[in-house]
Amino acid sequence: MKLPLAALTTIGLLLPASMAMAETDWSQVDAAIGKKAAVIGSVHKYGLPRSDLHVTLDGVAIKPGLALGGWIAFEPTGQMAMMMGDLVLTETEINPVMRSLLANGVEVTGVHNHLMRASPATFYMHIGGHGEPAKLAALVRQALAQTATPFEPAAAPAGESPKLGFDAAEVEKVLGFQGKNNGGVLQFSIPKAEQIREAGRVVAPAMGAAVVINFQPTSDGKAAISGDFVATAKEVEPLLKALQNNGIEVMALHNHMLNDEPRLFFVHFWANDDAVKLARGLRAGLDTVHVAAKS
Repeated sequence: MKLPLAALTTIGLLLPASMAMAETDWSQVDAAIGKKAAVIGSVHKYGLPRSDLHVTLDGVAIKPGLALGGWIAFEPTGQMAMMMGDLVLTETEINPVMRSLLANGVEVTGVHNHLMRASPATFYMHIGGHGEPAKLAALVRQALAQTATPFEPAAAPAGESPKLGFDAAEVEKVLGFQGKNNGGVLQFSIPKAEQIREAGRVVAPAMGAAVVINFQPTSDGKAAISGDFVATAKEVEPLLKALQNNGIEVMALHNHMLNDEPRLFFVHFWANDDAVKLARGLRAGLDTVHVAAKS
């Protein structure tokens, strides 16, 4: 559904000059993207899961929380904000979305796979920008009108999150970090130890600069794992070897940003096996990269 121009104007596509020095009204940004943000420190992050897609890989029906969780995030810099995002797209959606974003001054910093063999194939478009958050959010929403990305509020879960069906406590113990059960997917976000900058601005872990590890239960204590490691150039080869030596398949190796310091590479992975066994393999991978101390 395309967002009418009148709606874009009323929600702040063009903020009045009288607000130039005011604090960002995040309710306007919420209205522009059509979602409420999760606030993580100073970062306002909007989830854009592709719950409309029914994707399978090696017989596993992939939940959005495993590998289909698109998002955009804003880190305030005064009245303006740095925006980064990762949009989950089908093959036919890529060029219409890119055309809309580039025509309106939003950067496209990467387009690639995170998975192989998935049906249907999914691709991931990394985006960036700096400016008025409501304007940037409206431009992303306008571009995503070329897709079937759902914007309706997700139905409130009934009771607690689904049980995981594997030994989550042991997985957390092996990894050394605490996870979060998000709709039946155990999710980990592990910050890099070093400070990350993009075009000279500090990038918070919640802006896509953290190692992401997700476990989706399959059966009998097993789980499918997906996510991405964040590695510097010298860390890439040891990381790839550690994952492969532990039966974890490397799905992709690429950049997400263009002007990052230090230069970062993102290694996406996949496996479906005993959850604790896979946690040991992932811990071997974590031992090759410079991440924050264990929790």
